[in-house]
Amino acid sequence: MKLDLIHIALTEQTLRGFSADEERCRFRVSTALNGAGEMNGSGCTPRGEHRVRARIGEGQPSGAVFVGRRPTGEVWTPHLAAQYPQRDWILTRILWLCGEQVGFNRGGQCDSQRRFIYLHGTPDDQPMGEPLSHGCIRLRNADMLELFALTPVGCRVLISEQSGASI
Repeated sequence: MKLDLIHIALTEQTLRGFSADEERCRFRVSTALNGAGEMNGSGCTPRGEHRVRARIGEGQPSGAVFVGRRPTGEVWTPHLAAQYPQRDWILTRILWLCGEQVGFNRGGQCDSQRRFIYLHGTPDDQPMGEPLSHGCIRLRNADMLELFALTPVGCRVLISEQSGASI
């Protein structure tokens, strides 16, 4: 059964996926080192109501490297990471978000889609459960594969400070 809601709790660094109000998956994530915020250039994870705009990477191997939402043909390894220490590794799959709240996370200087906010895989040596990203929501590659398989385009995504937020 496909998800109809993904809820990301920033303070808990968790993602929960729901279908017909029943929890179907739960993962540890890593959101922005700079905390919550919607402004372009902030390096923060945007809050509020979003939708999955696009699913990218179907058929790519686990650990596939993406630059500009395109697979590079590389697969992440520690050796590749040592060659490119400055890369922000976007791996395996991408769920590209678009904000639903005009003036808060959609349009102007606070547009999640134009900020390229994704749910995406990250190197498995990166910690989960602590905020370290540049604004995106990072998941373990195996978790990203599972989430991607469950998530259709248009799925609602709620990003809130705490898990107790109304979903």
